[in-house]
Amino acid sequence: MTTKEKLMADMKQAMKDREAGKLRLEVIRMIRSDIRNAEINNKGKEELTESEVLAVIMKGVKLREDSLAEFTKGGRQDLIDQTKEEIAILKSYLPAALSDEELTEIIRKAIAETGAQGPKGIGLIMKTVLPQVQGRADGSRISKLAKTLLSQ
Repeated sequence: MTTKEKLMADMKQAMKDREAGKLRLEVIRMIRSDIRNAEINNKGKEELTESEVLAVIMKGVKLREDSLAEFTKGGRQDLIDQTKEEIAILKSYLPAALSDEELTEIIRKAIAETGAQGPKGIGLIMKTVLPQVQGRADGSRISKLAKTLLSQ
């Protein structure tokens, strides 16, 4: 079952659950809308690939994490709680995240393959690693680990 099919099935279930699934329904509708907008912006292609759908979901998680930081600064506990729930719902559609050890190993292999050195080599590493870890690691996390490994 693809992620889009899972979203559709979960949306139907949330509609049946009424009050209990209200937030879940709202989040699923928002992410389905984001996916549809990405498909429209993709002009030539009709449907997004699975990795593109996961990228849209990751973007939704990142947006909410940024909002969470702002709500925390403002002391808005009601919005903090809601945003945390939204993040949890979105993360349930993403594959399991890679541990730092697994990600470090992938980056080390990429460094060996590309022969990257110094800060300029980060682009080469990112180009090699991102397709391998699509949906399982954030780009900023990969970049941070790559910088650490290259500086050693």
